Amino acid sequence: MKEKKTEPRIFTIADWEKEERYLRKRHQEGWKFLKVSLPGFYHFEKCAPEDMVYQLDYNEEGLKHKDEYVQMFKDCGWEYLQDFGGYSYFRKPVSEMQGEEEIFCDDESRLDMMRRVFAGRYLPILVILMLLILPNLIAQFHSSDADAPILAALFLILLAIYAWAAVSFGYRYWKLKKRLEK
Repeated sequence: MKEKKTEPRIFTIADWEKEERYLRKRHQEGWKFLKVSLPGFYHFEKCAPEDMVYQLDYNEEGLKHKDEYVQMFKDCGWEYLQDFGGYSYFRKPVSEMQGEEEIFCDDESRLDMMRRVFAGRYLPILVILMLLILPNLIAQFHSSDADAPILAALFLILLAIYAWAAVSFGYRYWKLKKRLEK
């Protein structure tokens, strides 16, 4: 039986909760997460099945003071795994937890992380969209070149992907904000 395996998976930057559940499920099945690498390859090692909670945190300020940042989580029993795509990966066995323990103590903390993700990831994407994709898309619609329809289709696909990611993120942000207002 193979002792290591790699699985391709794509999670958007707003899908950190899905990614956490995915990693937890794999560990429960006996596959310990080792690392994630581009373009979305998740590397695992065979292990004894165990209920392990995985948590992701997006904190660029924390990464500027990485030693203190990682130590803070270590002091609370979380094992630091890696940084990837702006997120820091942590895990902790459920057997060592006291109730429903998370690195975010409340929804306000989660909302704050979502604001950091928006500022660090979505704003640059929005700039790319406005400065590169939209002008090129418009240019292709006005072009008489033979390859213009193909390029226009590619730019439309990129636009649709960016729009879907932004709407998905916005919806999650809105839901969390509504939950806080109750």
